[in-house]
This record gives sequence, C-alpha cells and structure tokens, in this order.
Amino acid sequence: MSQFSDLIPQARIFLAQLAANNDRDWFAAHKGEFEARIKRPALAFADLISADLARLLGRPVTHKLFRIHRDLRFSADKTPYNTHLHLAWTADGKTGPGWYFGLSPDDLTTGWGWMAFTPAQITTWRQTVDSGTCPDLPPKGFTLAEPELKRVPAPYDKTHPAGDNLRRKSLTLWREIDPAGDPHSATMANFTALLPLHQALAPRL
Repeated sequence: MSQFSDLIPQARIFLAQLAANNDRDWFAAHKGEFEARIKRPALAFADLISADLARLLGRPVTHKLFRIHRDLRFSADKTPYNTHLHLAWTADGKTGPGWYFGLSPDDLTTGWGWMAFTPAQITTWRQTVDSGTCPDLPPKGFTLAEPELKRVPAPYDKTHPAGDNLRRKSLTLWREIDPAGDPHSATMANFTALLPLHQALAPRL
C-alpha cells in the first residue's frame, strides 16, 4: 500500500461530515483538519501522478486541485462547499484532454477526455467519426458518458451507424476504482489502459 492509502478513508469521512454540516462556521472549525488530512495529501498525490503521467506521455504534465469552495454566483443552491474532491492533469494545453480523479463519500472514479469540445474540435471529431477512423468506444472496462444532443446533427443522416458519437459535444470515459486498494497504482493502471486512446485522438483534436 502507498503513502496515500489513508487519503481515501480520511477524505470520505470528512466529506460526509461536510455534507451534513455544509456551512461556513463548521468548515472554519475544521479547516485545519481539511488542510492536514485532505488538501496536503491530495496535492502530494497530484504531484506523484504528474510525474508518472509525464513518464508515460513523454512530456511535462500539470495538475489542478479543484477548490472546495463552490461558485455560488449562478446557483440556486447556496451551500458554500463542494462535498467531493476532484483532481485533473493535462499535458496538451487548455484544449487538450484531461486525466481525472474524483472522490466523494460514495464514489471513487478515474477518467479521461474532453469535458467540452471547442467548436473546431466538434468539427474535427465529427469528421473523424464519419470517416470511420475513430477508435472503438468505450475501451473494455470503461464507461462512456452519454452524448449531449438528442438528434444526429446536420449534415449527417439521422440513421448514421455512428450516430451516438456524432451527437457528442464532449468525450469522457470513466472507471471506478476500489476504495480499499492503493489509489496510486489503481489510478495509474487506469490511465495506462487509456493511453492508446489518448495517443489516437489527442493529436487529431
């Protein structure tokens, strides 16, 4: 087991408590616990995965730990804190695919892909799908997020054999990992399994 074996159970306990006490007073009283048991270990975990991904991809990788504070500007839900922990890594700039790690009291998931295609990427994606050169999706063991559009977009025929993929405005794949296992090895095993897909699609899009 790795040095991060305690991160999962500690984070799940804290996030469950936060979900039951999602207010500023409670968080202020427990901020030290959050910093010591979750934020600092999560950043160290992100650093380690960055180094592993850099070796896997052969180029530098940057990471991001998403804020615990929610953006309330356009939300009817005014609870101030997220009750999940999300990490992301990228090696292909702002429009490249990301590598993801998500933790909540009930789920532990790794993923890869584009949360949202740019307009240019949508065009290239549809051309790739229409040409029949898109890799088979999803890879074995991974779950593919549902397409956003209800209908196949013009000018493609509504009975197109790859209609589901033409209806996409994003592309993300996910696989849960065992919370009782080693998050480092499990995350990198899933990222390594997605490497062929990354190599096939990232340069095109």
